[in-house]
Amino acid sequence: MTSWVGRSAAEIAAAVREKRATPREVVAEHLARIERLDGRVGAFRTVRAEAALAEADEVAARPDLDELPLAGVPVAVKDNLAVRGESTRIGSAATPDTPAEDDHVTVARLRAAGAVVVGLTNVPELCVFGTTEGVHGTARNPWDTTRTAGGSSGGSAAAVAAGMVPIALGNDGMGSLRIPAANCGLVTIKPGHGVVPAGISDGDWFGMSENGPLATTVEDARLMLSVLADTEVVRREEPVTRTIAVSVRSPLAGVTISKPYAAAVRDAARVLAGAGHRVVRAEPPYPLSLGVTALQHWTAGTAVDAAGLDPRRLARRTRVHAAVGQRFVNGVRTGAQREQLRRRLEPFFAEHDVLLTPTLARRSPKAGPWHERGWLPNVLANSNYSPMTPPWNLTGWPAMSVPFGALPSGAPCAVQLVGRPGSEADLLDLAEQIERLHPWQRTAGLA
Repeated sequence: MTSWVGRSAAEIAAAVREKRATPREVVAEHLARIERLDGRVGAFRTVRAEAALAEADEVAARPDLDELPLAGVPVAVKDNLAVRGESTRIGSAATPDTPAEDDHVTVARLRAAGAVVVGLTNVPELCVFGTTEGVHGTARNPWDTTRTAGGSSGGSAAAVAAGMVPIALGNDGMGSLRIPAANCGLVTIKPGHGVVPAGISDGDWFGMSENGPLATTVEDARLMLSVLADTEVVRREEPVTRTIAVSVRSPLAGVTISKPYAAAVRDAARVLAGAGHRVVRAEPPYPLSLGVTALQHWTAGTAVDAAGLDPRRLARRTRVHAAVGQRFVNGVRTGAQREQLRRRLEPFFAEHDVLLTPTLARRSPKAGPWHERGWLPNVLANSNYSPMTPPWNLTGWPAMSVPFGALPSGAPCAVQLVGRPGSEADLLDLAEQIERLHPWQRTAGLA
Protein backbone atom coordinates (compact mmCIF):
# COMPACT_ATOMS: atom_id res chain seq x y z
CA MET A 1 0.00 0.00 0.00
CA THR A 2 1.32 3.43 -0.95
CA SER A 3 1.83 5.83 1.94
CA TRP A 4 1.04 9.49 1.30
CA VAL A 5 2.74 10.75 4.43
CA GLY A 6 6.00 12.45 3.48
CA ARG A 7 4.85 13.11 -0.09
CA SER A 8 4.72 16.64 -1.41
CA ALA A 9 1.47 18.50 -1.92
CA ALA A 10 2.05 18.44 -5.68
CA GLU A 11 2.48 14.64 -5.63
CA ILE A 12 -0.63 14.13 -3.49
CA ALA A 13 -2.81 16.43 -5.60
CA ALA A 14 -1.71 14.72 -8.82
CA ALA A 15 -2.53 11.28 -7.36
CA VAL A 16 -5.98 12.42 -6.22
CA ARG A 17 -6.77 14.07 -9.55
CA GLU A 18 -5.72 10.89 -11.37
CA LYS A 19 -7.79 8.68 -8.98
CA ARG A 20 -4.67 6.90 -7.68
CA ALA A 21 -5.64 8.03 -4.18
CA THR A 22 -8.76 9.32 -2.49
CA PRO A 23 -8.88 12.45 -0.35
CA ARG A 24 -10.17 10.36 2.57
CA GLU A 25 -7.25 7.93 2.60
CA VAL A 26 -4.72 10.77 2.28
CA VAL A 27 -6.31 12.76 5.11
CA ALA A 28 -6.77 9.68 7.30
CA GLU A 29 -3.06 8.80 7.01
CA HIS A 30 -2.04 12.30 8.05
CA LEU A 31 -4.53 12.35 10.93
CA ALA A 32 -3.04 9.07 12.18
CA ARG A 33 0.43 10.61 12.10
CA ILE A 34 -0.82 13.65 14.01
CA GLU A 35 -2.30 11.37 16.66
CA ARG A 36 0.96 9.45 16.93
CA LEU A 37 3.41 12.35 16.99
CA ASP A 38 1.81 15.57 18.14
CA GLY A 39 2.07 14.75 21.81
CA ARG A 40 5.84 15.13 21.35
CA VAL A 41 5.79 18.03 18.89
CA GLY A 42 2.89 20.23 20.04
CA ALA A 43 2.08 21.60 16.60
CA PHE A 44 -1.72 21.72 16.89
CA ARG A 45 -4.02 23.71 19.14
CA THR A 46 -6.97 21.76 17.77
CA VAL A 47 -7.33 18.87 15.33
CA ARG A 48 -10.47 18.61 13.17
CA ALA A 49 -10.37 14.84 12.67
CA GLU A 50 -14.05 14.12 12.07
CA ALA A 51 -14.71 17.34 10.17
CA ALA A 52 -11.61 16.87 8.01
CA LEU A 53 -12.67 13.38 6.93
CA ALA A 54 -16.14 14.66 6.04
CA GLU A 55 -14.59 17.52 4.04
CA ALA A 56 -12.28 15.05 2.29
CA ASP A 57 -15.35 13.16 1.09
CA GLU A 58 -16.84 16.43 -0.15
CA VAL A 59 -13.68 17.11 -2.15
CA ALA A 60 -13.86 13.60 -3.67
CA ALA A 61 -17.42 14.31 -4.84
CA ARG A 62 -16.60 17.63 -6.53
CA PRO A 63 -17.24 17.61 -10.29
CA ASP A 64 -14.09 19.67 -10.84
CA LEU A 65 -11.82 17.26 -8.91
CA ASP A 66 -9.54 16.69 -11.89
CA GLU A 67 -8.83 20.44 -12.09
CA LEU A 68 -8.08 21.19 -8.43
CA PRO A 69 -4.46 22.29 -7.80
CA LEU A 70 -4.56 21.05 -4.17
CA ALA A 71 -6.97 18.14 -4.60
CA GLY A 72 -7.21 16.27 -1.30
CA VAL A 73 -4.11 17.88 0.21
CA PRO A 74 -4.18 18.10 4.04
CA VAL A 75 -3.28 21.59 5.26
CA ALA A 76 -2.78 23.15 8.70
CA VAL A 77 -3.79 26.74 9.44
CA LYS A 78 -2.14 29.13 11.86
CA ASP A 79 -4.43 29.97 14.77
CA ASN A 80 -4.81 33.65 13.94
CA LEU A 81 -6.77 33.05 10.72
CA ALA A 82 -10.46 32.20 10.78
CA VAL A 83 -11.58 28.66 9.93
CA ARG A 84 -15.34 28.33 9.65
CA GLY A 85 -16.80 26.52 12.67
CA GLU A 86 -13.63 26.82 14.77
CA SER A 87 -12.56 29.43 17.31
CA THR A 88 -9.52 31.64 16.65
CA ARG A 89 -7.61 31.86 19.93
CA ILE A 90 -4.30 33.45 18.77
CA GLY A 91 -2.45 31.62 21.51
CA SER A 92 -4.26 33.43 24.32
CA ALA A 93 -6.62 32.84 27.22
CA ALA A 94 -7.95 36.38 26.68
CA THR A 95 -9.53 35.71 23.27
CA PRO A 96 -13.11 34.40 22.95
CA ASP A 97 -13.73 30.71 22.32
CA THR A 98 -16.32 31.53 19.67
CA PRO A 99 -16.58 29.60 16.37
CA ALA A 100 -15.92 31.66 13.26
CA GLU A 101 -18.86 32.07 10.91
CA ASP A 102 -16.69 32.30 7.78
CA ASP A 103 -13.27 31.30 6.53
CA HIS A 104 -10.52 33.86 6.19
CA VAL A 105 -10.07 34.59 2.48
CA THR A 106 -6.79 32.64 2.34
CA VAL A 107 -8.43 29.60 3.96
CA ALA A 108 -11.34 29.91 1.53
CA ARG A 109 -8.90 29.94 -1.40
CA LEU A 110 -7.13 26.83 -0.12
CA ARG A 111 -10.44 25.01 0.25
CA ALA A 112 -11.62 26.15 -3.17
CA ALA A 113 -8.40 24.63 -4.56
CA GLY A 114 -9.28 21.27 -2.96
CA ALA A 115 -7.25 21.41 0.27
CA VAL A 116 -8.64 19.93 3.49
CA VAL A 117 -8.03 21.79 6.78
CA VAL A 118 -7.00 19.21 9.39
CA GLY A 119 -6.38 21.61 12.26
CA LEU A 120 -5.29 24.94 13.68
CA THR A 121 -1.72 25.30 14.87
CA ASN A 122 -0.15 26.71 18.01
CA VAL A 123 1.21 30.26 18.17
CA PRO A 124 2.69 32.44 20.93
CA GLU A 125 0.16 34.76 22.50
CA LEU A 126 -1.02 37.33 19.92
CA CYS A 127 1.74 36.02 17.62
CA VAL A 128 4.24 38.36 19.24
CA PHE A 129 7.38 36.29 19.75
CA GLY A 130 9.82 34.10 17.83
CA THR A 131 9.20 31.12 20.11
CA THR A 132 5.86 29.28 20.27
CA GLU A 133 4.47 28.40 23.68
CA GLY A 134 1.59 29.43 25.91
CA VAL A 135 -1.63 28.28 27.50
CA HIS A 136 -2.58 26.19 24.44
CA GLY A 137 0.70 24.32 24.07
CA THR A 138 4.39 24.42 23.14
CA ALA A 139 5.52 23.85 19.56
CA ARG A 140 8.85 22.02 19.41
CA ASN A 141 11.28 21.61 16.54
CA PRO A 142 10.79 18.07 15.14
CA TRP A 143 14.52 17.93 14.33
CA ASP A 144 15.40 18.57 17.99
CA THR A 145 12.44 18.57 20.35
CA THR A 146 14.49 20.20 23.10
CA ARG A 147 14.40 23.39 20.96
CA THR A 148 11.53 25.68 20.04
CA ALA A 149 10.10 25.41 16.55
CA GLY A 150 10.35 29.20 16.38
CA GLY A 151 7.52 31.64 15.97
CA SER A 152 5.10 32.90 15.53
CA SER A 153 4.05 30.35 12.87
CA GLY A 154 5.80 27.72 14.97
CA GLY A 155 2.99 25.18 15.10
CA SER A 156 2.47 25.35 11.34
CA ALA A 157 6.19 24.83 10.68
CA ALA A 158 6.42 21.97 13.17
CA ALA A 159 3.43 20.24 11.58
CA VAL A 160 5.05 20.28 8.14
CA ALA A 161 8.54 19.34 9.35
CA ALA A 162 7.10 16.35 11.25
CA GLY A 163 5.22 15.14 8.15
CA MET A 164 1.84 15.70 9.78
CA VAL A 165 0.78 17.81 6.78
CA PRO A 166 2.63 18.51 3.52
CA ILE A 167 1.91 22.25 3.59
CA ALA A 168 0.68 24.80 6.12
CA LEU A 169 -0.55 28.37 6.19
CA GLY A 170 1.23 30.97 8.30
CA ASN A 171 2.00 34.66 8.31
CA ASP A 172 4.95 36.93 8.89
CA GLY A 173 4.99 40.35 10.57
CA MET A 174 8.63 40.45 11.75
CA GLY A 175 9.87 37.08 10.51
CA SER A 176 7.11 34.76 11.70
CA LEU A 177 7.26 32.53 8.60
CA ARG A 178 11.00 32.67 7.97
CA ILE A 179 12.11 32.08 11.57
CA PRO A 180 10.27 28.76 12.11
CA ALA A 181 10.95 27.67 8.51
CA ALA A 182 14.68 28.13 9.09
CA ASN A 183 14.54 26.24 12.39
CA CYS A 184 12.53 23.38 10.92
CA GLY A 185 14.20 22.97 7.51
CA LEU A 186 11.32 24.28 5.40
CA VAL A 187 10.83 26.53 2.40
CA THR A 188 8.76 29.66 2.89
CA ILE A 189 8.17 32.98 1.22
CA LYS A 190 6.87 36.17 2.77
CA PRO A 191 5.30 37.81 -0.28
CA GLY A 192 5.58 41.50 -0.91
CA HIS A 193 2.83 43.80 0.24
CA GLY A 194 -0.49 43.27 -1.55
CA VAL A 195 0.37 40.00 -3.31
CA VAL A 196 -1.72 37.84 -0.94
CA PRO A 197 -4.71 39.16 1.04
CA ALA A 198 -3.64 39.90 4.61
CA GLY A 199 -6.49 40.66 7.05
CA ILE A 200 -4.41 39.53 10.03
CA SER A 201 -5.61 40.74 13.44
CA ASP A 202 -6.35 44.47 13.57
CA GLY A 203 -4.53 46.24 10.76
CA ASP A 204 -1.89 43.66 9.77
CA TRP A 205 0.67 45.27 12.09
CA PHE A 206 0.44 48.49 10.06
CA GLY A 207 0.68 46.57 6.79
CA MET A 208 3.80 44.62 7.73
CA SER A 209 2.16 41.20 8.11
CA GLU A 210 1.71 38.92 5.11
CA ASN A 211 0.19 35.45 4.74
CA GLY A 212 2.28 32.78 3.06
CA PRO A 213 3.12 29.09 2.66
CA LEU A 214 5.27 26.67 4.63
CA ALA A 215 6.40 23.68 2.56
CA THR A 216 9.10 21.05 2.15
CA THR A 217 9.81 21.82 -1.53
CA VAL A 218 10.04 24.96 -3.65
CA GLU A 219 7.46 23.46 -6.00
CA ASP A 220 4.95 23.24 -3.15
CA ALA A 221 5.74 26.77 -1.96
CA ARG A 222 5.17 28.07 -5.50
CA LEU A 223 1.96 26.06 -5.85
CA MET A 224 0.53 27.25 -2.53
CA LEU A 225 1.54 30.87 -3.13
CA SER A 226 -0.25 30.73 -6.49
CA VAL A 227 -3.42 29.57 -4.75
CA LEU A 228 -3.15 32.19 -1.99
CA ALA A 229 -2.44 34.99 -4.48
CA ASP A 230 -5.15 33.72 -6.85
CA THR A 231 -2.71 34.01 -9.75
CA GLU A 232 -0.11 31.60 -11.10
CA VAL A 233 3.42 32.34 -9.96
CA VAL A 234 5.16 31.23 -13.15
CA ARG A 235 8.51 29.48 -13.32
CA ARG A 236 10.80 30.91 -16.00
CA GLU A 237 11.56 28.35 -18.71
CA GLU A 238 15.05 29.75 -19.28
CA PRO A 239 17.25 30.71 -16.32
CA VAL A 240 18.09 34.40 -15.98
CA THR A 241 21.45 35.59 -14.70
CA ARG A 242 21.03 37.70 -11.57
CA THR A 243 23.31 40.01 -9.63
CA ILE A 244 23.28 38.66 -6.08
CA ALA A 245 24.64 40.64 -3.15
CA VAL A 246 25.97 38.56 -0.27
CA SER A 247 25.98 39.88 3.31
CA VAL A 248 26.59 38.19 6.63
CA ARG A 249 26.30 41.37 8.70
CA SER A 250 23.41 41.72 11.13
CA PRO A 251 21.06 44.65 10.48
CA LEU A 252 20.85 45.16 14.26
CA ALA A 253 23.87 46.76 15.90
CA GLY A 254 25.58 44.56 18.46
CA VAL A 255 24.20 41.24 17.19
CA THR A 256 26.67 38.85 15.59
CA ILE A 257 26.09 35.97 13.17
CA SER A 258 27.31 32.57 14.36
CA LYS A 259 29.80 30.64 12.24
CA PRO A 260 27.43 27.93 10.89
CA TYR A 261 24.96 30.49 9.53
CA ALA A 262 27.70 32.65 7.99
CA ALA A 263 29.27 29.55 6.44
CA ALA A 264 25.93 28.49 4.96
CA VAL A 265 25.61 31.85 3.22
CA ARG A 266 29.10 31.62 1.76
CA ASP A 267 28.44 28.07 0.55
CA ALA A 268 25.11 29.10 -0.98
CA ALA A 269 26.86 31.98 -2.71
CA ARG A 270 29.29 29.52 -4.28
CA VAL A 271 26.39 27.35 -5.45
CA LEU A 272 24.68 30.32 -7.09
CA ALA A 273 27.93 31.53 -8.65
CA GLY A 274 28.42 28.05 -10.06
CA ALA A 275 24.95 28.30 -11.59
CA GLY A 276 26.10 31.34 -13.55
CA HIS A 277 24.93 34.23 -11.39
CA ARG A 278 27.04 37.29 -10.67
CA VAL A 279 27.68 37.05 -6.93
CA VAL A 280 29.30 39.97 -5.09
CA ARG A 281 29.97 40.86 -1.47
CA ALA A 282 27.95 43.98 -0.64
CA GLU A 283 26.47 45.41 2.57
CA PRO A 284 23.00 46.98 2.55
CA PRO A 285 23.06 50.50 4.06
CA TYR A 286 21.09 49.59 7.19
CA PRO A 287 20.63 52.66 9.41
CA LEU A 288 21.97 52.49 12.96
CA SER A 289 18.44 53.29 14.15
CA LEU A 290 16.98 50.13 12.58
CA GLY A 291 16.82 48.25 15.88
CA VAL A 292 14.83 51.04 17.52
CA THR A 293 12.51 51.31 14.51
CA ALA A 294 11.89 47.57 14.56
CA LEU A 295 11.16 47.57 18.30
CA GLN A 296 8.73 50.46 17.95
CA HIS A 297 6.75 48.73 15.20
CA TRP A 298 6.88 45.33 16.91
CA THR A 299 5.52 46.63 20.20
CA ALA A 300 3.02 49.03 18.62
CA GLY A 301 1.48 46.20 16.61
CA THR A 302 0.96 44.27 19.83
CA ALA A 303 -0.57 47.31 21.51
CA VAL A 304 -3.21 47.51 18.77
CA ASP A 305 -3.93 43.76 18.91
CA ALA A 306 -4.23 43.75 22.72
CA ALA A 307 -6.73 46.62 22.82
CA GLY A 308 -10.07 45.36 24.06
CA LEU A 309 -8.68 42.18 25.63
CA ASP A 310 -8.73 41.64 29.39
CA PRO A 311 -5.12 42.39 30.43
CA ARG A 312 -5.50 40.13 33.46
CA ARG A 313 -5.77 37.16 31.09
CA LEU A 314 -2.67 38.07 29.08
CA ALA A 315 0.78 36.75 29.91
CA ARG A 316 3.08 39.28 31.59
CA ARG A 317 5.46 39.47 28.62
CA THR A 318 2.50 40.33 26.34
CA ARG A 319 1.15 43.00 28.70
CA VAL A 320 4.54 44.70 28.93
CA HIS A 321 5.10 44.47 25.16
CA ALA A 322 1.74 46.14 24.53
CA ALA A 323 2.32 48.81 27.19
CA VAL A 324 5.71 49.69 25.68
CA GLY A 325 4.18 49.88 22.22
CA GLN A 326 1.24 52.09 23.18
CA ARG A 327 3.44 55.21 23.17
CA PHE A 328 4.57 54.46 19.57
CA VAL A 329 1.24 53.67 17.90
CA ASN A 330 0.47 57.12 16.54
CA GLY A 331 3.97 57.66 15.18
CA VAL A 332 4.12 54.24 13.59
CA ARG A 333 0.74 54.70 11.89
CA THR A 334 2.13 57.47 9.69
CA GLY A 335 4.46 55.02 7.92
CA ALA A 336 7.18 57.70 7.76
CA GLN A 337 9.94 55.52 9.22
CA ARG A 338 9.14 52.68 6.83
CA GLU A 339 9.19 55.02 3.85
CA GLN A 340 12.57 56.42 4.95
CA LEU A 341 13.96 52.88 5.15
CA ARG A 342 12.63 52.02 1.69
CA ARG A 343 14.22 55.13 0.18
CA ARG A 344 17.52 54.30 1.86
CA LEU A 345 17.58 50.72 0.55
CA GLU A 346 16.14 51.26 -2.95
CA PRO A 347 19.49 52.27 -4.55
CA PHE A 348 21.06 49.06 -3.23
CA PHE A 349 18.34 46.99 -4.91
CA ALA A 350 18.65 49.03 -8.09
CA GLU A 351 22.25 47.81 -8.27
CA HIS A 352 21.61 44.25 -7.03
CA ASP A 353 18.69 42.01 -8.00
CA VAL A 354 18.72 39.87 -4.86
CA LEU A 355 20.24 39.97 -1.39
CA LEU A 356 21.51 36.70 0.12
CA THR A 357 21.86 36.60 3.94
CA PRO A 358 21.54 34.14 6.80
CA THR A 359 17.92 33.65 7.87
CA LEU A 360 18.93 33.42 11.53
CA ALA A 361 21.96 34.42 13.56
CA ARG A 362 22.12 31.27 15.70
CA ARG A 363 20.06 28.21 16.58
CA SER A 364 16.72 28.61 18.27
CA PRO A 365 16.31 28.86 22.05
CA LYS A 366 15.48 25.87 24.20
CA ALA A 367 11.79 24.98 24.21
CA GLY A 368 10.21 25.92 27.51
CA PRO A 369 7.79 28.23 29.30
CA TRP A 370 9.00 31.47 27.74
CA HIS A 371 5.49 32.88 28.27
CA GLU A 372 6.13 32.69 32.03
CA ARG A 373 9.39 34.61 31.82
CA GLY A 374 9.95 38.33 31.84
CA TRP A 375 9.60 40.67 28.91
CA LEU A 376 13.27 41.60 28.59
CA PRO A 377 14.60 38.00 28.45
CA ASN A 378 12.08 37.29 25.68
CA VAL A 379 13.02 40.38 23.68
CA LEU A 380 16.74 39.69 24.01
CA ALA A 381 16.35 36.00 23.08
CA ASN A 382 14.34 36.95 20.00
CA SER A 383 16.62 39.76 18.88
CA ASN A 384 19.82 37.76 19.35
CA TYR A 385 18.76 34.82 17.22
CA SER A 386 16.50 36.44 14.61
CA PRO A 387 17.83 39.90 13.66
CA MET A 388 17.81 39.27 9.88
CA THR A 389 14.09 39.20 9.15
CA PRO A 390 12.47 42.48 10.38
CA PRO A 391 13.86 44.90 7.74
CA TRP A 392 11.85 43.25 4.99
CA ASN A 393 8.56 43.57 6.87
CA LEU A 394 9.33 47.24 7.41
CA THR A 395 9.97 47.74 3.68
CA GLY A 396 7.14 45.42 2.59
CA TRP A 397 9.41 43.59 0.11
CA PRO A 398 9.41 39.83 -0.57
CA ALA A 399 11.79 37.57 1.34
CA MET A 400 12.10 33.84 1.65
CA SER A 401 13.96 31.26 3.71
CA VAL A 402 15.56 28.25 2.02
CA PRO A 403 17.14 25.26 3.81
CA PHE A 404 20.90 25.02 3.32
CA GLY A 405 23.10 22.56 5.16
CA ALA A 406 23.01 21.70 8.84
CA LEU A 407 24.14 23.01 12.19
CA PRO A 408 26.68 21.05 14.27
CA SER A 409 23.70 19.54 16.14
CA GLY A 410 22.34 18.11 12.87
CA ALA A 411 19.35 20.45 12.82
CA PRO A 412 18.74 22.38 9.60
CA CYS A 413 20.43 25.64 8.67
CA ALA A 414 18.98 28.17 6.21
CA VAL A 415 19.65 31.20 4.05
CA GLN A 416 17.42 34.17 3.24
CA LEU A 417 16.74 35.59 -0.23
CA VAL A 418 15.37 39.14 -0.45
CA GLY A 419 14.16 40.91 -3.58
CA ARG A 420 12.65 44.15 -4.75
CA PRO A 421 8.84 44.51 -5.05
CA GLY A 422 7.28 42.05 -7.48
CA SER A 423 10.21 39.61 -7.46
CA GLU A 424 8.46 36.63 -5.83
CA ALA A 425 8.82 34.46 -8.95
CA ASP A 426 12.52 35.36 -9.26
CA LEU A 427 13.20 34.40 -5.64
CA LEU A 428 11.43 31.08 -6.11
CA ASP A 429 13.46 30.40 -9.26
CA LEU A 430 16.70 30.98 -7.33
CA ALA A 431 15.47 28.81 -4.48
CA GLU A 432 14.67 26.07 -6.97
CA GLN A 433 18.23 26.23 -8.31
CA ILE A 434 19.58 25.91 -4.76
CA GLU A 435 17.25 22.97 -4.12
CA ARG A 436 18.40 21.19 -7.28
CA LEU A 437 22.11 21.79 -6.71
CA HIS A 438 22.14 21.39 -2.92
CA PRO A 439 19.13 19.21 -1.98
CA TRP A 440 17.90 18.85 1.59
CA GLN A 441 16.06 16.23 3.65
CA ARG A 442 12.39 17.14 3.51
CA THR A 443 11.11 16.08 6.94
CA ALA A 444 12.52 15.18 10.33
CA GLY A 445 13.03 11.49 11.02
CA LEU A 446 10.38 11.09 13.71
CA ALA A 447 8.91 7.61 14.07
